[in-house]
Amino acid sequence: MLAQPPLWLIVLAFLGSIGVLVFVHEMGHYLVGRWCGIGAKTFSIGFGREIAGWTDGRGTRWKIGWLPLGGYVRFEGDMDPASMGRDLDMLTPQQRAVSFHAKPVWQRFLVVLAGPAANFLLAVLIFAGFFLVFGAPRTPPVVAMVAPQSAAAKAGLQVGDRILEMDGRQVKTFNELGQYTVLRPGERVLVRLQRSGQVIDVPVTLGTASEVDRFGQIYRVGRLGVAMPPPVYQKVGPLRALPEGVQATWQTTRSMAEGLWQLVTGRRPLNELHGAMKMAQIAGQYASVGPFEFIQLLALFSINLGFINLLPVPMLDGGHLALYTVEAVRRRPLGERAQEWVFRGGMAALLTLFLFTTFNDLGSFGLWEQIGQLTG
Repeated sequence: MLAQPPLWLIVLAFLGSIGVLVFVHEMGHYLVGRWCGIGAKTFSIGFGREIAGWTDGRGTRWKIGWLPLGGYVRFEGDMDPASMGRDLDMLTPQQRAVSFHAKPVWQRFLVVLAGPAANFLLAVLIFAGFFLVFGAPRTPPVVAMVAPQSAAAKAGLQVGDRILEMDGRQVKTFNELGQYTVLRPGERVLVRLQRSGQVIDVPVTLGTASEVDRFGQIYRVGRLGVAMPPPVYQKVGPLRALPEGVQATWQTTRSMAEGLWQLVTGRRPLNELHGAMKMAQIAGQYASVGPFEFIQLLALFSINLGFINLLPVPMLDGGHLALYTVEAVRRRPLGERAQEWVFRGGMAALLTLFLFTTFNDLGSFGLWEQIGQLTG
């Protein structure tokens, strides 16, 4: 078991990862905004008081805030943090020509969508780079060994069986098989397999295991109980690397969506939902292992940031996209008062989520257990 990384490495890894991801996210907003002819007042990495910055020739203030938990691009016409576009009649004709809220709804939609899209694109490029250098995983989903008393053994799976589908989802590699099962501890699934040229459907109740990573952290995961054959990695050329990167990003995003749905529906405990403090710890852990592991984690964090921002929650990009969709359908935006209540609700939800995940993060560090021992 590896020792926990020092605090200075955790801080540096977190700042480095979140800084890159926020920069990429906001650069997506900025570039598409410029393409649409929208002026940008501020490009900020971090919130709060400016600790460093400069102003470019277009008048955009590029700065770093002291609180490194996000960032923003403030376009012309943004009169408030919620970007509601109020008081547009106070703008001069020159300001209105480059104002965000004076643009057609489809352009505003694209500008907002570009932030999460940039995060997904970063993940695609990282995966594609790894596939170019190391090859894409191609280990076939063939059973090389069946663990005694495992879910596979109880269901009658045999060495040499080739897994074709899990609950109707096609399985092409052993990696895909692992991604599917790990999220479903204790669940009953229908496994379609090929045995001696015949296709057979076998119901399997997956096992549940507590997996301990190299830093001593415990995770509850699903287990089928089969061993993989010798790993296979296939080198891909530049023309195949990007499609492979897109596929890997899609599979990871789908797994995140499934995990979130399991939390919402109660199939997974809510104490598995974590926030910035746990993210910082994980960043430090991967940075202590090596640069390749840290870059892979950066891809996962980037997908997570893009996915979370697409959720239809007010104050997030997904909330704005939902409002623009409503505006496009109604051919007019929601009233100012309705938007204000929507964003107030969104802010309350985000603050509640922040407090909840912080509580879980502190619990994962053992703080509540230590307090209980002191007061018991």
